[in-house]
Amino acid sequence: MLEGKKEDDKSQSDTRPSWQRGTVPSEADDSDDIDWDAPPPYEQYFGNDQRNVSTTLEDNGRISMFFGGAGGRYPSLPPLPVYDPRVEQVRSSAAQSYPLLNIVLQVVGSRGDVQPFIALGQELELVGHRVRIATHNVFEQFVQDSGLEFFPIGGDPTELMAYMVKNPGIIPKFATIRAGDISKKRKMISEMLKGCWRSCIDPDPSTGAPFVAEAIIANPPSFAHMHCAQAMGIPVHLMFTMPWTATRAFPHPLANVQLADTDPKTTNFLSYGLVDMMTWQGLGDVVNHWRKNTLNLEPLPAMVGANLANYLKVPFTYCWSSALIPKPFNWPSHIDVCGFFFRNAPDYNPFPELDQFLRAGPPPIYIGFGSIVMEDPHQMTRIILDAVRICGVRAIVSKGWSKLGSGVEHHEDVLFIGDCPHEWLFKHVSAVIHHGGAGTTACGLLNGRPTAIVPFFGDQPFWANMVFSAGAGPRPLDGKTLDASTLATAIETLLHPSTIQAANRISDRMRNESGIKSAVRSFHRNLPIREMHCDMVPRQPATWCWKKGKRTLKLSHRAASILVEHKKIEASSLEIYRPKPISIENRRWDPITATTSAFLDGVVDVGSAFGNLVESPIKEYRKVKSMERENSNLSSLSHSDSSTLSIRSGKTGMTGSSVIGQSAAGAAGKAVGRGFEKVGMAVTKGVIDLPRAVADGLHNVPALYGEEVRDYGEIRGWKSGGKVGVKSMGYGFYDGYVGFFTQPYKGARDGGAFGLVKGIFKGCAGLLTQPGHAIFGVVAYPALGLYRSLNTAHVTGAQGEILIAQKEYGIFLAETDRMDKGEVERVMKDFDEMWLAVREV
Repeated sequence: MLEGKKEDDKSQSDTRPSWQRGTVPSEADDSDDIDWDAPPPYEQYFGNDQRNVSTTLEDNGRISMFFGGAGGRYPSLPPLPVYDPRVEQVRSSAAQSYPLLNIVLQVVGSRGDVQPFIALGQELELVGHRVRIATHNVFEQFVQDSGLEFFPIGGDPTELMAYMVKNPGIIPKFATIRAGDISKKRKMISEMLKGCWRSCIDPDPSTGAPFVAEAIIANPPSFAHMHCAQAMGIPVHLMFTMPWTATRAFPHPLANVQLADTDPKTTNFLSYGLVDMMTWQGLGDVVNHWRKNTLNLEPLPAMVGANLANYLKVPFTYCWSSALIPKPFNWPSHIDVCGFFFRNAPDYNPFPELDQFLRAGPPPIYIGFGSIVMEDPHQMTRIILDAVRICGVRAIVSKGWSKLGSGVEHHEDVLFIGDCPHEWLFKHVSAVIHHGGAGTTACGLLNGRPTAIVPFFGDQPFWANMVFSAGAGPRPLDGKTLDASTLATAIETLLHPSTIQAANRISDRMRNESGIKSAVRSFHRNLPIREMHCDMVPRQPATWCWKKGKRTLKLSHRAASILVEHKKIEASSLEIYRPKPISIENRRWDPITATTSAFLDGVVDVGSAFGNLVESPIKEYRKVKSMERENSNLSSLSHSDSSTLSIRSGKTGMTGSSVIGQSAAGAAGKAVGRGFEKVGMAVTKGVIDLPRAVADGLHNVPALYGEEVRDYGEIRGWKSGGKVGVKSMGYGFYDGYVGFFTQPYKGARDGGAFGLVKGIFKGCAGLLTQPGHAIFGVVAYPALGLYRSLNTAHVTGAQGEILIAQKEYGIFLAETDRMDKGEVERVMKDFDEMWLAVREV
């Protein structure tokens, strides 16, 4: 996942917020209740009498998964999707009229991760969108040189790289915990989450031009994407070079699956859920803390948080060539494989030493490990030199972040070089050996170069195995056991005619692909285009909504500005429009587990609120007292200084220490008030959640034996809560009593005597559970809607920031985007006609 070269650009100024400086949060901020040093689980066991599944961390950082028990029963795989070409035609035709959007590309990783998104951003700008790339501060110059907007999210890719090399998988080693690296990495992720959120609503740091994201494209490791999209109600689209979606075809790249008389397709599929769960257990508390305190969103339970992309059916575009890995059959239509992202080859003139070396003999092999930070680069240098000598070949070695070749004097057959564009260099070599970054792998195969990979972490083992399976290179090389003999054998395999032919076959197919253009088409196909368009101005995205009676108008900034300016509507009547509202509910599977989990969640929430009620005032008192003592430096103040302080405080006769004490006491008092408010909300939520959990659990009982359950819609406020309550009341009794008679008939019709028995069981179960669901639901759902209406967090905090950002952006557009007279007249005419039609109805 992480590859590329180190950038020299650092943070612009120490006066910037911590999330812009790339620093970690202090211990005094609102994250004190997070245990930053808490390690993720090193071993998990999921077992019962029928199945035995365990996961263990291996020495190389990957997750070993054991699926044991001959004949063990595992959850049945979901059915394969049925491909309907009509769906694809509708999606493709709708995508032709996409609105012109503000798009933020959120990318976490190294230069090699950022570079494909720069190419994507340039293509998106070419088709009319405004694009901002939000990534680490050190890539500011790299992004801006490409002509795109840049926004810093913090985080240091060099530190991330060093951490990943020491801990190749998703779970760290004990030595890393002892060194304190866990805390540092978790705090860095917390800062990047905050930076990603600011990238959606903050002005451009360089120009000050306002910006509000209308769509998000991200790579999964940026983590913030779906949560930011939920807060803003906008579309999100994930793009990645590594499989992140469950498939039968191959296991998760970070999983080492050990089979024990178990169907490989089943274990491949399950490996994705297990990796997601262990990842969430390592970072879920950090993400939930950020959701709650920054975005004003409810924390996610583990089963939802770990499976969120699949739960929300987030569109996914995988950036690899189908010539190397075809799209698995079980991936639905909102998941695409589009091809590798290649930027236009930069103009490059080789420096004299490189030019002379290439002309001095047959094409050399390339060896380089990019941004990998090795523990012993001198040993790797010796291995390379010995292997080259054994094979009698010439080599160009990239020094990379490990600075290979340091201390080596002139070598006749080996040239050590610094940064050089792979797009140019790989045209002049015979084969390539590298760490297996997706971009480097793609560039080598595009040029028909046989490829040997020494994987270190992330998706690198995956690409090493895919290249080997395609016949374009040797088996993956283990960097820890690599020696000159092993590397020499790999070089001989690379230069074998059959390996060269396989690489050329892949190259021929890749040259007919256009990954970036296909990715842009994939993005447009998956947009909710009808919901995003302004009703008045073509191709403008809707930002505001105006309601009159039963009619709702979706208005862009431009349309709203025209109508307000000409007094057709009042500005106060406009509301923020959410084209892609995201609802995340904790799915309840049965009444027993639902009630238990709701009760435990309520106890934890109330306990946490009471704990905060006790701790928060003390923290606030100490913080204010400490800060004011430091600022005023009372120990060195004279009597006159103290008098001045008294006058400025507006309280004559009071000493500086009295002012400080009163100020600290006031802060503590406010904290007590906030604490009681949190306790009240936690108790209210707990009282509501318990009957709601019972209602949900009873409602979903038919799903346990394969029946579909009704979807009553999302509860956003008291109106929708009341509607859902009425539906649950009516359908609950109806489904329960009608099903008692119809289920036995259906069972006998479809399954004979055995089906009759099953139908009787289903009918009795429905008769027992669905009326109960109706009774609990008619109370719980309206109460939940009322709670969400009264909970004002959604109109302040993050939602307040969105409102302010939209207003500033609207003012900016009004000042810079000049509208012609014809457009103004057309908007007012269309509005008058629409309003006339509404009044006639």
